[in-house]
Amino acid sequence: MLQLDPDRFLNELGRLFERAKARNNTVSVTMKRSNLKPKKARNPDPAAEFVCLVRATDGKRKISTTLNTKEYARFQESYGTILKAHMDALKKREKTKTKTVKK
Repeated sequence: MLQLDPDRFLNELGRLFERAKARNNTVSVTMKRSNLKPKKARNPDPAAEFVCLVRATDGKRKISTTLNTKEYARFQESYGTILKAHMDALKKREKTKTKTVKK
């Protein structure tokens, strides 16, 4: 798994979406809070600053990055732009019409 800085991660994420679209594949992106400590050394530290761990994969290639609280807002704007640009194949769901019967 490649650990990238946030800007390179966004560039690679765009490339993952383009490759996935060409191959008719999917991209999975996950975000979670982490304190980056090994499991054995996990003692509750109330003053610990958490980071956001972001991972993306297309099934073959995996990339990840970590964000502190200062970088998160700027990253989220760029991330949202990339998602909007590459999710053009989404279709609106057709709602099923259910009739309620009065008794």
